[in-house]
Amino acid sequence: MTGDAVVLGLRPARLPSRALALVIDLALVWAAYLLISVGLAMATASLDEAAGTAVSIASFVLVLVGAPIAVETLSHGRSLGKLACGLRVVRDDGGPIRFRHALVRGAIGVVEILMTFGAVACIASLVSARGRRVGDVFAGTLVVRERVPAARSVYVPPPPPWLLGRFTELDLSGVPDDLWLAVRQYLTRMNQLDPDVGRSLAERLAVDLAACTGTPVPAGVPAGAFLAAVVNERQTRDTRRAHAAAARNPVVPVNPSAPHPLRAAAGPHPAWPVPTAHGHAAAADSAPASAGFVLPGAASAAGPAPAAASSPGPAGGGSGGEGTGPARAATGFAPPA
Repeated sequence: MTGDAVVLGLRPARLPSRALALVIDLALVWAAYLLISVGLAMATASLDEAAGTAVSIASFVLVLVGAPIAVETLSHGRSLGKLACGLRVVRDDGGPIRFRHALVRGAIGVVEILMTFGAVACIASLVSARGRRVGDVFAGTLVVRERVPAARSVYVPPPPPWLLGRFTELDLSGVPDDLWLAVRQYLTRMNQLDPDVGRSLAERLAVDLAACTGTPVPAGVPAGAFLAAVVNERQTRDTRRAHAAAARNPVVPVNPSAPHPLRAAAGPHPAWPVPTAHGHAAAADSAPASAGFVLPGAASAAGPAPAAASSPGPAGGGSGGEGTGPARAATGFAPPA
């Protein structure tokens, strides 16, 4: 987070990955320095001792100090070791570094890395909350991770069918974003929670959501199902607004079949309970009424089931062969014609 309270979303690199990148860089730099030193020693064999010493110092400064600075400047903070480990040096505000940042880091790195064999850099990186060494502090830089594991997309499960369209008149303008985020996190992880913990968490979130909307939780509706239904209503409104805006601006193509970012996708849906005639909750396996199934015990509680509908016979007013006989409960499936 910057001084202006802007969250950058960067992951600071820690000591193990930075140490591995540094070992790779030092191995390459020292190998290049040895080859260049041997070549210069053979080329300057005829010079006196003072000239040889000057050439050695110049090669040390140019290869061990100047080369890393040039590489970080030209690659915008990615040396070969950092590239192999998926790291990058950036400014404190997240922008790419420039020559002055690389120069300060390289100059101080001579003392805290080369002269102390990395002891000062390791201690400073362990003490710092963001893993920065002394050179990073003076240069105003930060080493971050560029390659992070791709997080698996999680989707909000859909509400039970018997709650669809029940909250179309709900006022959602007073719900803060942090509450929406908490509700979404609960819905995506509710199958991983302990049943008692998940139930109490859903009840608290439902109370907070009802307080923001000004509408209490309907009687007989579980808290988790209420949260899912309200989130689904918000997604539906967002989708309608997006399609309306795209219709006013035909330059932006709209794919009506594209799912909402928060809408449920493939995967096991939670077993939402279905309220029965007595106000108790039954399992979703008992088939919601909107799916065309009759809840167990509903026929005995509400009286005899009506006779199955049948088409009139040729004589008019009579029932066909399938409609005769005692009344049968509807099953949700139409008999073959």
